[in-house]
Amino acid sequence: MVLGLRNFTERTKDGAGEPVLDADNGEEMMHVQPGVDIVLGNRPRDSHGTLYISTKQLIWLSDVDKDKSYAVDFLSLSLHAVSRDPEAYPVPCIYTQIESEADEDESDNSDSECNDTLDLSKIREMRLVPSDPTQLDTLFEIFCECAELNPEPNDEDGEEHDWVFSADQVEDEEEKDDIFHNPTNSIGQSDGDRDLARTVLALQINDQRFEDAEEMKH
Repeated sequence: MVLGLRNFTERTKDGAGEPVLDADNGEEMMHVQPGVDIVLGNRPRDSHGTLYISTKQLIWLSDVDKDKSYAVDFLSLSLHAVSRDPEAYPVPCIYTQIESEADEDESDNSDSECNDTLDLSKIREMRLVPSDPTQLDTLFEIFCECAELNPEPNDEDGEEHDWVFSADQVEDEEEKDDIFHNPTNSIGQSDGDRDLARTVLALQINDQRFEDAEEMKH
């Protein structure tokens, strides 16, 4: 079940401490990153928080307002990438896209992001902005590791997918086979799309070979 972004309330010390994990189901803490701001959709940036990354979910807890605490399961993250393009966002950050089972309505989505009433089920984008930008690559690698720990339920074959890329990796791939999007785009691309593109490319090559063979025959 894809839950999307949600409020997080299970904290130690009567709701003022660290997040409580589901240890009975094997959830473990992977990384704690203090000094992380969060941006939900088009809303203003919320400053001074701590990011907790577990084997199951991302949890952001505000250091200023204890009522501001959000969580999203890795199963709900359809994409994550390192963004260093100032045209996409003024400061370097981790960009994520969030899936939810809530009905998607563009007008409702815009209203929920911009007005004072925040409907988390309508949030489709989230940015995490560490105060130390040098931590972006570390966070990205941890995201990738946790994503692999949470494969899609319908992935019966258990295949591993590198479905997230940093901007640098996308640029490298484009130089190799010219099948990716513009490298200035900070968003990653699914491995399924890459495989499909390579398959189409292979078919085109094979078609050309068949044409050459026909010409030689005649």
